[in-house]
Amino acid sequence: MRRAARLLVIPLVVACATMQSQSQDLVRRAVNAAGGADTLAGVMAIYEKGTVRHWEPEQSHAPGGEMRLVGDSIFEATTDVRSGTTGIDWSRRLVYPGPRPFTYTEIVTPERGYVGGIDGSSRTKQSLDAKPPAHTMSSLRLATAHRELRRSSPLLALEMSKHPDRVTGVADVTVGGTAYPEVEYHPTTNQTFTVMFDRATGLPARIRTLDYDNIWGDVTFDLVLGDWKTFDGVKVATRRTYELNGRTIADVKITDAKINGAFASDRLAIPEASRSGAAKPATGLVPYQWVLRRQIVGFYLDSDVPSFDTRASTGLRLAQIAPGIQHVVGGTHHSLVVEMKDHVVVFDAPVSDWHSTWVIAASQNKYPRKKVKYLVLTHHHMDHAGGLRAYAAEGATLVVGKGAAPYYQRVLAAPFTRNPDLPARDLSRTPIIEVADKHVLSDGTREVHAYLVENNGHSDAMLLGYVPAAQLGFVTDIWTPGAPLPEKLNPGQAAVVATIKKAGITPQKFAGGHGGVADYAPLAALEGK
Repeated sequence: MRRAARLLVIPLVVACATMQSQSQDLVRRAVNAAGGADTLAGVMAIYEKGTVRHWEPEQSHAPGGEMRLVGDSIFEATTDVRSGTTGIDWSRRLVYPGPRPFTYTEIVTPERGYVGGIDGSSRTKQSLDAKPPAHTMSSLRLATAHRELRRSSPLLALEMSKHPDRVTGVADVTVGGTAYPEVEYHPTTNQTFTVMFDRATGLPARIRTLDYDNIWGDVTFDLVLGDWKTFDGVKVATRRTYELNGRTIADVKITDAKINGAFASDRLAIPEASRSGAAKPATGLVPYQWVLRRQIVGFYLDSDVPSFDTRASTGLRLAQIAPGIQHVVGGTHHSLVVEMKDHVVVFDAPVSDWHSTWVIAASQNKYPRKKVKYLVLTHHHMDHAGGLRAYAAEGATLVVGKGAAPYYQRVLAAPFTRNPDLPARDLSRTPIIEVADKHVLSDGTREVHAYLVENNGHSDAMLLGYVPAAQLGFVTDIWTPGAPLPEKLNPGQAAVVATIKKAGITPQKFAGGHGGVADYAPLAALEGK
C-alpha cells in the first residue's frame, strides 16, 4: 500500500513542478514582451495622461436594467517608482444624478493617502473643516488604491518575476470564448491577482480579482488590457477597461505617457498638516467594490466605516419619531423601524449586511421577542438595498415595487461566499411581495402601507411608506426631508405629492432614507408653482 501511495504521489509532484515552471515561463515572457528586465528595472518614474468614462450598474432606472452613465473624467498621474508614491490630478464631469464637476488631487504613498480638493458630494467632517478642502484617505480607500495602482502598473510583470514564491501556476481559463494561460499572484497575504496572458504577445491580457458586491454577491472584477504602445522602451496598455461580472463599468484611454520624465519635487508631497493621524492601509477584509464604485458616482464617504463618518458620528442609533417608530440615524443612509403587535417592519436595507445586522440587533433590543417579519425596499439601488441578505437570513419577507420581484430573486440566488459580514447560506426561497399600487401590512391593530411611486425620474418600482396611526411617511432619494425646498417641485418631489393625493392619505411628517424628519405641508404647498 505504501509503495502504491508513493507511486500516486510522484505524478502529482511532477505535475505541480511542471505547472510552476510554466508559470515562471509566462512571467518571464511577459517581462521580455514589456521591454525586458533591464529596461523595466531602470524605470524610476512613470507619467500617464488619459480619459475615463464610468458607468454604474446598480444605479439603473429599472431593476436589472441598463447601466447609467455616470460621467467622464480627465486625469494625469505621476508615479515615483523608488518611493512607491503616485499623484493623480482629476478633473471629473459627472452627469448622474445631475451635473457635478469635481477637481481634486490624490496622493498615495505606501503608508498614507491624501486628497486635496473636493472629490465628491459625501464629504467627511475633516474635509468640511479644512481650508482649503482636503482630507486624509481612510484605511479602506488607501488599501483599495494600492490594489488598483498595482493592478494597472506597467511594472507588474517585473514585480512578479522578483517574487517567484508568490506566483502559483493554475489551469488555463476561458473568458468570452478565449482560453488564456494564467498564473495567480499573491502580492500580500490577503490579496490575489489572477493574471491571464495573451498567447500571441505574452503580455498580460486580463488581471482578475474575486470581489464581493453588496448586490450580486461573489463577482469577478477584471482589468482588460489592450492597445499596447511603446514609450521610451516600455510597453504600456493604452486601453484599459474594467469589467464587473463581464460588464464594462470603466473605459480608460491613455493619451500620453512618459518614462523617467522629470517632475516637480513637491508634486508628490503630502502637506505636513495632513501627515499626522493619517490611516494606514487596511489589512483585513476590504469592501473594494463599495469603495471603488461609490467614488465613481461621486458619493463615497471616505471613512473607515462605510456607514458613517467616524470623525463626525458616534455611530448608528435609533431616534424615536412616534411611539413604536424608530428612525435609524447616525449614518449616511437611514432606515425606519415600525413596531407591530408581534413583529417589526423595516424600511430599506442600506450599505451592507454589517449595517443591517446592527439595525436588526438594535430593533430586537428595543422590541424584545419581535423579529423583523417584513423588509420594505423603497428601490433597488445598491446604497439602499445592499444589506438585504441579513434580513432574508432572518426570515423576513421582502416587499418591493411592481415588476422588481424577478430581479430580487436573481440577487438572492447569487452565491455570497465572500461576504465579510454574513455566513453563506441559501436565500433563494425568500418570500417576495410585489406592490402594484398599494399594499397593507396589518397586525389587526396597526397598519403599515406601501405605495408605488410612478414617474419619479429616479427609479422604477419605487415605493413610499406610510404609517396611518402616526400620520408619518417614509421616502428615499426622491425627496430628502429637512433639506431646503426648491422654488418649484422637481420630478421626484412632484411624484411624492402625486402619490399622496392619489392614495388619499394625510401625512403630517415624513422621515427620509437621507435627511431627517420634516413636515409634509410645505412640500405639498409647492404643487402647481
